[in-house]
Amino acid sequence: MNNFNRRDFLKSSTLFAGATLISPTLLSCQNPNSKLNIAVIGVGGRGGANYSPILKSENIVAMCDVDDIRAKDGYEKIKSQFPNVKKFTDFRVMYDKMHREIDAVIISTPDHTHFAPAMIAMELGKHVYMEKPLAHNVWECRTLKKAANYYKIVSQMGNQGHTTNGVRQIKEWYEEGILGEVKEVHAWIGEFNFRPGHYWSLPKSFPPPKQEIPKNLDWDLWLGPAKSRDYNPVYVPKSWRGFFDFGNGQLGDWSCHTLDGPFWALNLGMPSEIKSYAENRINDHHFVCEKSIVTYKFPESNDRPEVTMKWYEGGYKPEINPAWPIKELAGGGMIMVGSKNSLITGGRPNNPRLLISDEEWKEFQNNMPKQTIPRLKWGDETPVHEWIDAIKNNYLPESNFSYGAELTEMALLGTLSQRFAANIEYDSENMKITNRPDINEYLKEPVRDGWRYGESIN
Repeated sequence: MNNFNRRDFLKSSTLFAGATLISPTLLSCQNPNSKLNIAVIGVGGRGGANYSPILKSENIVAMCDVDDIRAKDGYEKIKSQFPNVKKFTDFRVMYDKMHREIDAVIISTPDHTHFAPAMIAMELGKHVYMEKPLAHNVWECRTLKKAANYYKIVSQMGNQGHTTNGVRQIKEWYEEGILGEVKEVHAWIGEFNFRPGHYWSLPKSFPPPKQEIPKNLDWDLWLGPAKSRDYNPVYVPKSWRGFFDFGNGQLGDWSCHTLDGPFWALNLGMPSEIKSYAENRINDHHFVCEKSIVTYKFPESNDRPEVTMKWYEGGYKPEINPAWPIKELAGGGMIMVGSKNSLITGGRPNNPRLLISDEEWKEFQNNMPKQTIPRLKWGDETPVHEWIDAIKNNYLPESNFSYGAELTEMALLGTLSQRFAANIEYDSENMKITNRPDINEYLKEPVRDGWRYGESIN
């Protein structure tokens, strides 16, 4: 299937950054039974989880990664299924050479390199699946949302929990009045593991000392838009999440799962205030702190009261109400505190439960509220399947870029509060932090020369 190539772009990758917007036309798939031609950007790590479900249903025509060792198994897996697949290191070269052959793109790169390949893809009329969180800063989120709407492509952020029955139950139960008024939300995630080889490996010194760049890694491309610095293996392949220049810590990593249910059900929108408390801050070096509590205030709306939402990480957890039928909290989870009933989930919204006695819970399960939100036919945690089906049948998945941008923006504001030990007052309409103007530059981060994209989107 190659019905979606709407434009004939100039072949110089240097021109993509300054490409003018071209009036879009509505995409449609003439034959839902045809196979899509997919390009995979980010083959190792999360990439494998994102493209593996569609190996038998679609065609992978291009694969791209900056780390040949990290991507080796993925390259071999894809190549065995699609012998003619083309391999690239630079996604810009891939687009230059193959944009006429590509229908859609799966992007599974570190947070700071989400934006550029997605923007180019959408300017070329390609559908985009993006690993969560959607982007690395607020401006990128808003621009991706605008671009997806402008180019009328089918977008999806890969927060797997949004394709579960559980997240739909949360919204249905709330809208049915089972919880009553919800004014409090609590969410928590486990402790950091700062040992070498883990996601949060703590360098012995800042900045980490210069080491020789391995031959298998294109370090400059890995850095992408981020400020240039010496290579050290503490960054790659995992620990970049702990450096705010590249990742967004636990909050940015997990909130798209753990906070998805309340954000969607309560229609929270943007917070007006965010504050944080932390122990053992390392923020002078833009690295995650050891323990933190982030408190969001969401203003009252027409259909709900003001909501306070607290995020706990590093071992902090909310207090257990003695009325709840639980004695301890799992390593990660979320609680919505209602005036009638409260609800608990794990780190993902897969299996919500009311905090009532076992007997009451069994009775509730036997008399569940009517389903009002359609269930997905592929079962739980199948965002790639939903995205492919949406492309072929001309609709938008629930966690499209419009929704994903807002959920991610909310998370990123909390990350900024952690990063700068700041109590933030936020003017969402104007995308400004009003009481700490010094932080505003991080709402739209500076990028290296050659990495400016999306500036024409208004």
